[in-house]
Amino acid sequence: MKVYVAGHRGMVGGAILRRLEARQATGEELTLVTRTHAELDLTSQAAVRAFMATERPDVVVLAAARVGGILANNTYPADFIHDNLLIQTNVIGQAHAAGVQRLLFFGSSCIYPRLAPQPMAEDALLTGTLEPTNEPYAIAKIAGIKLCESFNRQHGRDYRSVMPTNLYGPGDNFHPEHSHVMPALMRRFHEAADQGSDEVVIWGSGKPMREFLHVDDMAEASLFVMDLDRETYDANTQPMLSQINVGTGVDVTIAQLAHLIAEVTGFKGRVSFDATKPDGTPRKLMDVSRLSAMGWTARVALKDGIAGTYDWFRTHVTGLRQV
Repeated sequence: MKVYVAGHRGMVGGAILRRLEARQATGEELTLVTRTHAELDLTSQAAVRAFMATERPDVVVLAAARVGGILANNTYPADFIHDNLLIQTNVIGQAHAAGVQRLLFFGSSCIYPRLAPQPMAEDALLTGTLEPTNEPYAIAKIAGIKLCESFNRQHGRDYRSVMPTNLYGPGDNFHPEHSHVMPALMRRFHEAADQGSDEVVIWGSGKPMREFLHVDDMAEASLFVMDLDRETYDANTQPMLSQINVGTGVDVTIAQLAHLIAEVTGFKGRVSFDATKPDGTPRKLMDVSRLSAMGWTARVALKDGIAGTYDWFRTHVTGLRQV
């Protein structure tokens, strides 16, 4: 079986690739195909068409996307909706054109309404207003889900979608302005501890609640969903409501997260909050009962996952003194 992993240098794609390589090592007959951005620009329809026609993968894992935290989403809304729509349309559309029967698409928990009932079940999709700070990205991801569903309905494809909660782990983006909350806080607390600062000020009130899933758990869950026979997958989804939530089913406040990261990084100063800055969605807890009923649950505890991620960060992120 030939599997193309789009976005293999990203956090999610990298975790998927590691797990597939582990399967290869145990004797499973897999041919893994990857391309860097320099080798294949997924925003170019012609380039993606030529790639699919040449490689003819059996399975496509679409983990490539433009992603970022609340600041990046607020600053570059046009880039987020434009680039993600192009990537999704090109990869999914050209996979179909090349006869690819199986595809896995990665969405995001932000596809659900800002004030969706908690925990958020799959049927909350399109039932209310999205969070304004990441609406363009969310709309792109919703379009990706619907593109997969539409190819399934019209052409009998087996294109599946998984909706992860907030992800973290090895390979995350620790950019000070463009990262998500977990890596952004980890870098800030690391630098504060390293410099002996007496205070770290965090955007927002600290009251919003977020759920966090280790990327290795996400990779395991994704391949679990991909490995389901079609009868089982279809029995647990609907033609126009086919995405499956992936998460832990447990959340913490941003304040709790901040104090946990401070402990792991060794920061001894004061943690304060700037309530004049936006909080984003009040709560985003995933209802993972569908996936749980099919036999998968998360395994990595939050504090253990943060500690492991911090070890990776200190080893791999350049320009920072090791502590």
